[in-house]
Amino acid sequence: MHTPVTTTTFTVTQAAIAWPAAYLPGHTDNYVSNEVIVPGLSAAQAWALLDDTRAWPAYYGNASEIRFHDGSGPLLSAGARFRFTTFGFPVEAEVVEYQPPAAGQPGRVAWHGWVEGDAQHRLDVHHAWLFEDLEGGRVRILTQETQNGQPARELAATLPNPMLNAHQEWLTGLVAATRQAQRS
Repeated sequence: MHTPVTTTTFTVTQAAIAWPAAYLPGHTDNYVSNEVIVPGLSAAQAWALLDDTRAWPAYYGNASEIRFHDGSGPLLSAGARFRFTTFGFPVEAEVVEYQPPAAGQPGRVAWHGWVEGDAQHRLDVHHAWLFEDLEGGRVRILTQETQNGQPARELAATLPNPMLNAHQEWLTGLVAATRQAQRS
């Protein structure tokens, strides 16, 4: 016996990442996009655990040695300069977009990161996050990153792309840590 499924159609517009021209996907050496939509959490709850860089290593094993050069931190903020190690690269970073979530407005944070070096080792990235409350008590967390440089070309040529998998681990860990904090 077939049970009919009742559906409701919604017209929904979701926010998108704001890209600097030099990092526009499709014009860079490597690009990945990861997203989760989960019930029972808010953008503000999840944001708090990305905003506090001390929490990163507890839920994302690919981030370590996080320190702020400019006396700011451990919370992210507009213009903050920090360093962390990821994928074995010592990445220098500067927060170039910072807007905590507010009623009817998604949270946005992005940093420009770079690894110094010659043409074989230089890497430039734009890593952006979006935290958006959706109807029905759901939150959407989107993270996208573009990269330029030889190391980026090597990552893009590897299947599966290690950055894609690592960012999914970051999202999964962030959601789990947010749920744990919610229960505490």
